[in-house]
This record gives sequence, C-alpha cells and structure tokens, in this order.
Amino acid sequence: MKIGFIGLGRMGYPMARNLAGAGHELLVFDSHSMAMESLREEAGVTPMAGVGEVAAQTQIVFTVLPNNDIVREVYLGAEGIAAGAREGTVTCDCSTVGPEVSEEISAALHPKGVTHFDTPMLGSQPQAVDGEIFFIVAGDAAQLGKAAPLLEVMGKMHMHVGPSGTANRIKLIHNALGAVNSVAVAESLALCARLEVDPEIFYQVVSNGGGMAYSTYFGKRAQRVSAGQFDPTFTLELMLKDVGLALQLAEQAHVPVPIMEETRQTYQEGADNGWGQDDFSAVSRVIEKRMGKKLFGK
Repeated sequence: MKIGFIGLGRMGYPMARNLAGAGHELLVFDSHSMAMESLREEAGVTPMAGVGEVAAQTQIVFTVLPNNDIVREVYLGAEGIAAGAREGTVTCDCSTVGPEVSEEISAALHPKGVTHFDTPMLGSQPQAVDGEIFFIVAGDAAQLGKAAPLLEVMGKMHMHVGPSGTANRIKLIHNALGAVNSVAVAESLALCARLEVDPEIFYQVVSNGGGMAYSTYFGKRAQRVSAGQFDPTFTLELMLKDVGLALQLAEQAHVPVPIMEETRQTYQEGADNGWGQDDFSAVSRVIEKRMGKKLFGK
C-alpha cells in the first residue's frame, strides 16, 4: 500500500520519517522543496509535484497543515486531494482546524467514495519524533481499520470520539485549557520571582506535594520558563490560532468564557511583541512585560 503524506513541517517531517522507517512506501509533498529533498534520503520516499498527484497514486493520505485556509485549499482546491483521490481512499487530516472545515471536507469527499477523518494530535515535536503522539479521531468508525496500523506507527494511542468534526472540537477545547494553564503558571512563577521565592523549591512543592495545582504543563514547562528557555516545540503563534478557534466555538454555543478571552488577549500581546515563533510558553514574557522587570532566565 502506498501512503501519501502532505505537510513536512515541525510535526509532519518526523511522522513521515517514522512511517518510512517502518518500511512503508511514501509519496510526499510540501510547499518547501528542501523538506521533501531531505526526506528523500529515507528508503521508499518519493517527492511529488503536487497534492493531487499524491492523492491519485495512494490509498491513504495524511495531512499535517497549519490552518483552516491551507487545509481547505489542499483538500478542495482545483488541483487538491478531492480532485485526485480515487474511490476507496482514506484521508486523515492531522491538522488542528475548525470542526466546520473537517465537516465540509468530509461532505465533499463522501460522494467520491473517499472516507475522511479529522485526526488532530496531542503532543508536540518530541512526541512526533519518538512516535508517542495521541491521535483524536473522528469520522466513519467502520473505516478506521485502514488507518489504525499507521496511526500506531506514528503514535502511542488513538481514540475514536464520534462523527466528523468531533475530534477538532475536543482538540480546540483541550488546547484552550492548556493555554489558560500556561498563563496561570506564568503569573504564579512571576509572583515567586517578585517575592524572592526560589522557583525550584516552588516547582518541587507543586510537583511532589499532591496538591491540585500540578498539571502536565507545569511539569514540562515551569523549570524551562524560570530559566528563560523558549525554544519551540509548539509555537505561540499556533496556540493563539487554536485559542481563537476555541473562542469561535464558545461564541457559537453561547457559552461565556471570560478567562479564555483574557488568555487570547495575552497570547495576542505575545505575538504582537514578536514572540510568535517561540514556544507557546513564551507567553510568560508578556507577564514580564506587564510587570516591567525581567523575571525569567539570567
């Protein structure tokens, strides 16, 4: 079986590499030719000229793309996946996009006999490299068996959560919660710094004390924030996009979310100050800026 893979960025490149390393034959496309040429070194990987050509020659296609507009264009554009895919093809969009985009693509592909899954991911670049991604999957469960063995190569687990669009609803709510947590952690660490509380002692208390303040984000990022280390695994710009999409869901559902809105404003301030390509934990720099004093790092 030939596998199509479109989008070879920070997440997509190691995911495709893991598939190739497991012995699968891949046809790949990315708008940056250097990514394709680099991956060509892996056995069984063939760069292609466009996404339609990838879809026309493969039985399953994975996409890892940055936003709604690009996902729509890749799938529904004049020379996109819908134009090239054959009956029986399965497509898995691992991007985080609005659920309406997933539903639109699924509806467009269904008459062609193509099954579409929205398959957003939990995890960032280290998990992609190590094959430890958690995939949230939505679509026709009866067709999931075609994709499941490949998801197992790229990740530690996948969970089917419902019909098309459901996975991205869950992912956006999840990421918004993570973003809120990141701002709260930044404020707490800033308060430690101003009160001359040793951030390492605070970290040990929160991590080991059994209280309710601990979170996965705190465990993985608090020490990095205190040290001023913001090398990206998932960028501030992407988290801002996800929080914005989650706010759209809240507005559509008429659910008031003032804490989420404040979080979006804080992330927007981070992007406006030029930190969009840093790790999303660099939202901590916004808290520094508001306090008017360097608090993190040397």
